[in-house]
Amino acid sequence: MSGAALAVVVIGAFFLALYLLQRYADLRKQQRMVLLGTLLSWYLCFLIVFILPLDVSTTIYKQCLLNSINHPTAVPQQSHINQTDTRLSFYPNRSESKCVQPWSHIPDGVLPVLWRVVYWTSQFLTWLLLPFMQSYAQSGAFSRAGKIKTALIENAIYYGTYLLIFISLLIYVTTQTKWKLSWTGIQTVGITAANTWGLFLLVLLLGYGLVDIPRSYWLSSRHGHLLTKTYFNVAKMATEKAAAEENLANVMEEVAAVHVSVRLSSCLRKYVDTILTKCPTEYQEEMRRDGETSSVEHSILPTKGGLVKLHKKVICAVQRHNQVRVQWPILLDKAFHLEDVAKSQTCPARQFIHSFPSTQNRSWIRRFIYRPSVEWYWECVLRQGFYRLLAVFLCLLSIAVVWSECTFFSTHPVLSLFAVFVQTAEKQYNYICIEMVCFVSILFLCVCVYSTVFRIRVFNYYHLVPHHQTDAYSLQFSSMLFCRLTPPLCLNFLGLIHMDSAISHEDRIQTSYTSIMGSMHLLSFISDGFYIYYPMLVLLLCFATSCNLGSRCLNLLGFHQYITDDELTSDLVDEGKELIRRERRKQQKNRGNRGLAWRDRYADNEGAGRTRAGYTELNENQKSPLAKLKKNVNQFTRRDEEMEEQQIGLLQDSPSNDGSPNKRSTAGRYLSLSPSQTKIFDDV
Repeated sequence: MSGAALAVVVIGAFFLALYLLQRYADLRKQQRMVLLGTLLSWYLCFLIVFILPLDVSTTIYKQCLLNSINHPTAVPQQSHINQTDTRLSFYPNRSESKCVQPWSHIPDGVLPVLWRVVYWTSQFLTWLLLPFMQSYAQSGAFSRAGKIKTALIENAIYYGTYLLIFISLLIYVTTQTKWKLSWTGIQTVGITAANTWGLFLLVLLLGYGLVDIPRSYWLSSRHGHLLTKTYFNVAKMATEKAAAEENLANVMEEVAAVHVSVRLSSCLRKYVDTILTKCPTEYQEEMRRDGETSSVEHSILPTKGGLVKLHKKVICAVQRHNQVRVQWPILLDKAFHLEDVAKSQTCPARQFIHSFPSTQNRSWIRRFIYRPSVEWYWECVLRQGFYRLLAVFLCLLSIAVVWSECTFFSTHPVLSLFAVFVQTAEKQYNYICIEMVCFVSILFLCVCVYSTVFRIRVFNYYHLVPHHQTDAYSLQFSSMLFCRLTPPLCLNFLGLIHMDSAISHEDRIQTSYTSIMGSMHLLSFISDGFYIYYPMLVLLLCFATSCNLGSRCLNLLGFHQYITDDELTSDLVDEGKELIRRERRKQQKNRGNRGLAWRDRYADNEGAGRTRAGYTELNENQKSPLAKLKKNVNQFTRRDEEMEEQQIGLLQDSPSNDGSPNKRSTAGRYLSLSPSQTKIFDDV
């Protein structure tokens, strides 16, 4: 059973990382090395999160066995030969003791090896390989050697800074403590430095997520707030869309000028052709036509360095334009849907009404299960209550995390709520409860931190965009953050449940994960000071987030944020509402034109189909007397339908001709039935 549990965790973590990668990255167009590095980084981080609860339950079981050996219980055992002979024996095994092996128990020696492979691979990726790959993918050089050179130059300062910090820590340890230089000690210093950097960023992101996630679900239960915020986002997206289109047009003008100035015989022509392949198709065709017709004699030839910079500008401009081009219709559909919800709330038939039904996903779930009546009950009745209950549950978890972060250093009495839960389940040997508490707690911490990573935006250089629109730089930047945040997050959680002896100072068996971190006592000012008191800062950060101090500061700096009592926000909401009204009219007009075209086409196909059907029926049944009668009935029926349609069209289009029942149409057919035709139908 233990092997099955570990296998399920390993496979589940892989598919979760693969799903997120295909959601945010374009698997067909993105570079293979970028996809592989991102997938491996995300997979290793999820693996740490999912395996850590199994490590905790296995460690508690080992501690129970150790306690049974140190304090054995006398158990009488009678001899099967002589019933009067009674002997006392001590059983440290699990059959006589209360130590029951957990269902997810992992054999000895597996977890230490697994943790070493996972941890050091993730650290190699985040500190060495991913920064180099990030610069390599963002480089505008035209050859591999040029990209490698650019990546090395850009990362020289980066690597030098961290090397200087590491050497400073080594000098401090060797001079202030009686420590002999060894490979294990060097590893411990490196791990401590990496975890310190990760914990510094972790608390900042955690303080924002602990407040923002419960608050976002609570506000999402209010339909008016969602619609207003969507109008605000539409106005911002329209501005970004216009800026991206203008930037792309300016860059394409530079490319067109270079395309005209560089002749086919020039040595720089191959670089220009490479740049042209990165441009959108419509611009490529226009540049080729202009290049054939124009002739520039006095233009200045660009240099290779200028072409490298232009190549990088083209890549960034095209990527940004594609992002807003994909996000714009998705945001419009969201706004249309929220407006449909507002209209459907007053529907007496309790049916959800879509403004544009053809744009909805007509999957089998929507056709047979999620029908309009079910959708109405969910959107107009159940959704609000469900989101509020979820927000209350997440708020309670946030309060528990903040309280535990401020009190986890107290072991007597135990004040950390997570430590209380785990120790209570440990006394009852309820390993499933221990694993569930650990998994839910770590998952909530990861959601608070990772969601902030996915939602954070550093200008336009780093932004994770769904629907396969995230660029290589942002993918690798998120991978670096994941690998740097996950180890200190798990180490901090072990401190919350008093499973880290460096913080709790308890004499007990350490988890396999903690054992690879080494002894933190080499840097006492970090283990006894920073690791204990710095997480308390999360309380101040939560207060600042609840007051929207960060959003207000960004708003003052010119980065517009949604603030309910701000005048600029009201203006952007009104602008977004007007933009949605225009887009709705535009789509209704386009759909009306397409509907007329489809109606004409369907009418032509129907007439041709009737001709072919009549011809086939005549050939197959021309000798049957009954077929002749059926043929006459079908002909009269079709003639009757045509007459009715023409009458309806006449009533709708030509009301002045109501007094002329026998007037002929342009097609040469009568618009009313004659007495002879009525007599024929009566006979039939």
